[in-house]
Amino acid sequence: MMYMHYCKRCHRVYMLNGHKQTCPKCRETITELKLSYMDYVSMNQEARAQLNICCADEEQLQKLSTTYRMYKYSKWYKDLQKQVPQPAIIA
Repeated sequence: MMYMHYCKRCHRVYMLNGHKQTCPKCRETITELKLSYMDYVSMNQEARAQLNICCADEEQLQKLSTTYRMYKYSKWYKDLQKQVPQPAIIA
């Protein structure tokens, strides 16, 4: 499934499969947008340019963004957990 993301460093909207966490160009953290893929592809060039302007503003970006709530079940998160040593729980 395709999801819309915004990179603050590149000032660019990306259509990426899955809930990606890093920019494919600069590898910085990206923001997942509430905007659906179908809504984005139906936008004209002027509307897409306006979206970029809105995303560049931190306050507006927060309103346009969403948090993927199931990330703990995603492959990238599980792989990350394997790399980071887990603290021992002493009962």
